[in-house]
Amino acid sequence: MSLGREFIKGIWKENAVFKLVLGMCPTLAVTTSAINGLGMGLATTFVLVCSNMAVSLMRHIIPSQVRIPAFIVIIASFVTVVQLCMEAYLYGLYKALGIFIPLIVVNCVILGRAEAFASKNPLMSSIADGMGMGIGFTLSLFVLGSVREILGSGTLLGHVLFGASYKPFILFILPPGAFIALGTLLALMNRVEMKRD
Repeated sequence: MSLGREFIKGIWKENAVFKLVLGMCPTLAVTTSAINGLGMGLATTFVLVCSNMAVSLMRHIIPSQVRIPAFIVIIASFVTVVQLCMEAYLYGLYKALGIFIPLIVVNCVILGRAEAFASKNPLMSSIADGMGMGIGFTLSLFVLGSVREILGSGTLLGHVLFGASYKPFILFILPPGAFIALGTLLALMNRVEMKRD
């Protein structure tokens, strides 16, 4: 498969959130606003691309008996880099995302791509796969966070969209709102797919 196809598949055809329904814990927990979704998505993308690169480069030297623990150590190393950089330079976002930053280590999207793709493919294909899956994940979290922020607060990226007369649907920034918004977006994605076929 070409590098372009490896990249594109993660954005739509194999989108982690809307197609594979993976990584639901951070998807539902941190998307109370668009900026939180964007921040978590970009952090996950960085870890995904870097871990895919490292796993691909070391795929011939990691013994198969210890490949999963080795992948977790590689992923945890890049998560630590992300966590320390966010704490130093984006402290507000770091506080908002909280425990979900270190939990990137066990995100099934990242470990799944390391095991299913990067451990079996060359470097450039693994980078393209990581970028595509990461951007698809980021877009999904951003869209879900935007919908929840607009409906739940009447803002987008902190900017007021409606006048003082707007009465926000507080439900959408609460946990049940995450499920409602995600279910609605999944239904819309499936509808688009049905029309394309």
